This record gives sequence, C-alpha cells and structure tokens, in this order.
Amino acid sequence: MLLDTASLYFRAYFGVPESVRAPDGTPVNAVRGLLDFIARLVQDHHPDDLVACMDFDWRPQWRVDLIPSYKAHRVAEEAPAGSDEPDEEQVPDTLSPQVPVIEDVLDALGIARIGAAGYEADDIIGTLAARAPGPVDIVTGDRDLYQLVDDRRGIRVLYPLKGVGSLQVTDEAWLREKYGVDGPGYADLALLRGDPSDGLPGVPGIGEKTAAKLLATYGDLAGIMAAAEDPASKVTPAQRARLLEARPYVAVAPKVIKVATDVPVPDADLALPAEPADPERLEALAAQWGLGGALHRLLVTLSR
Repeated sequence: MLLDTASLYFRAYFGVPESVRAPDGTPVNAVRGLLDFIARLVQDHHPDDLVACMDFDWRPQWRVDLIPSYKAHRVAEEAPAGSDEPDEEQVPDTLSPQVPVIEDVLDALGIARIGAAGYEADDIIGTLAARAPGPVDIVTGDRDLYQLVDDRRGIRVLYPLKGVGSLQVTDEAWLREKYGVDGPGYADLALLRGDPSDGLPGVPGIGEKTAAKLLATYGDLAGIMAAAEDPASKVTPAQRARLLEARPYVAVAPKVIKVATDVPVPDADLALPAEPADPERLEALAAQWGLGGALHRLLVTLSR
C-alpha cells in the first residue's frame, strides 16, 4: 500500500476540527487525522507493506522548465535564483508546523517514509508501483495517479470519498466506464483536457468528452496528432486547427504529466511494522503532542 501522504494529511487537516490541539495549544488535527486514516486503511485492507510517499519537491524545476505554469498558482514564495531550495508552497498556517510532527511520528512508528530530491510523491509512488512484485493499492485524493492503474499487475487507486472509510476503488473497468480510457490513456486524457489545479493548460477547445472520443478513435496521443497532421483523416477542421496550434505544448506535456517510474529511491524496509521502531521516542512524541487515542488505535491495529 502506497500512501500519497500530503494528499491524506491535507484531507485530515480539513476533515478534523482545528480545536484538536496538543497540550501547549498547537493544532494537531492533521497529525491525529492521518494516524486514524492509516489505522483504518490497515484494518480494512491488511497490506503486507506500507509506504508513506513524500513530496521532497512538490514543484520540480525540470517540470517547470517544460511548462512554466506548472503549479505556479500555488507558489507562496519563490526560492532565490540559483538556489537548490524548492519554491515554498501555499499551505495553511496551522498545517505547516504539523508536517514535521507527522514525519517524526511515522519514523518512530517504523512506517517507511520515502521521498527523493527533485521529485514529487507521485513519482515515488510510480517507481515503487513499477518495482512491486505483487498487487499495489495506491491511496490518494489525486486523480493524476489514475494513470498507474493496471489490472494485469493488480495496481489500483483507492480514492477517498469521505475519509478513508469510504473509498472509490479505481480499476480499469471503472476508468473505462467513467472516462472511456485505461490507465495510460488517462494521462493522455489529462494532457488534452488540461488541469487548472496543476496549472496545465491542455489543448484549448478540447474538453474531457472530446478528448475521450479522440482517444477512442485514434488510440493514443500519438495517433491523435498523426490524424491531425493527415488531411484525409476525419478530425474536424476546428479540432485539427487546435491540435496543430498546440503542438509545442503537446511535445513537452507528456514528460510533465506522466509519473516518473525510475526515481532513485533509497533502500528501506517497507514491511508493515507490528511494533514501534523507537518506542521511547514515540512515547515522548505522544506526550508532547497529545496524540492520545489516535496513536493508541493505530498501535492496536498494527499489533494484530
């Protein structure tokens, strides 16, 4: 089971009241909410391995170099020119201080926490999914990861509808019914349609339904562009003009949109821990941050 950690702690932050606080008054709603999410996921799905995949760089420069608008609207503060530091993302003031706490608690629990410089959590998920010998459940509120769905390899996305007790199980049948595409086809669909939440413009005038019809007719993005170049094809004049005008975007967008599957991730023990890796540290964190029932529920679930 691969967790899109930031996606889940954002959901926990907005789903658990900010009145949930540590003894010193610091909000810990995201921390406690995430611990409850993990407990429920382990209880319901019994993964052998569990990885909290991290955004070491939420807006990698190599993606921005290709499409400058990529996530530009989420930048709170740009890193100094020439700096190796990433731009600072807009995050609620009371969430930012909780992220290091989440990291400390996961490490003390012994839950594998993996990221890589210059890559997003999506890329870590893509790489670990590609390497996995058996079935993979990806837990995320980010539809971009639908592109990894692969029935043959048992890779599916569990998309939270309400907390993690109600999950949309996304497999190829669901994708075909909803969008008319398979996993790889979803990446092409997203490229053509665009995604304002990620600052991806798409091809102007090509919405989701039109993109799905083009993919059904011509197979993939390469087939669509070949048809646009072919005067004898049945692409409408308006679609042809839009696609040809968007060639510079179409040429670079696949590298931005497609999840990396070859990230140099560090070696780690991915096995679901039955007991904490550092009980003393965990006890100190529990006392400092008032993790109480949420941590207890997770520990009980892990010990079963």
